[in-house]
Amino acid sequence: MDDCIFCKIAKGEIPSNKAYEDDKVLAFYDLEPQAPVHILIIPKEHIVSAAEITEENSRVVAHIFEVAAKLAKEKKLDGGFRIVSNAGEDAGQSVKHLHFHLLGGRTFGWPAG
Repeated sequence: MDDCIFCKIAKGEIPSNKAYEDDKVLAFYDLEPQAPVHILIIPKEHIVSAAEITEENSRVVAHIFEVAAKLAKEKKLDGGFRIVSNAGEDAGQSVKHLHFHLLGGRTFGWPAG
C-alpha cells in the first residue's frame, strides 16, 4: 500500500530503530513509548488489522508471536509483558496496518495503564 507508513518502514523508505527483522516481519522501537520496553511488531505484508486475518495470512501472526517471545527473552522481561493489537478506530487503531505492541519493563493495570 503506497500511503501506509508501516509499509514504508518495512521497505526501508522511512528509517526505524530496528529490534528485529526477517523476511516476514519487522520489529522496531515505538517513537512514543508507553513502557520501558515498547516495540512494534508488524508483518511486511500489508494487512489492515486483526479483522482481516484469514487462513491464508494467519501464519505470519503466529510468527509475530514467536518473535515477541524471542524479544521478551532478549529484553529480560521475565516478570511479564503485554502484547496489544487494536483493530479499528473504536479500539484506537491509528495506523491501518496490522501491528502488535510488545510492552514490558513495568507493572501494568487492567484494563488500561
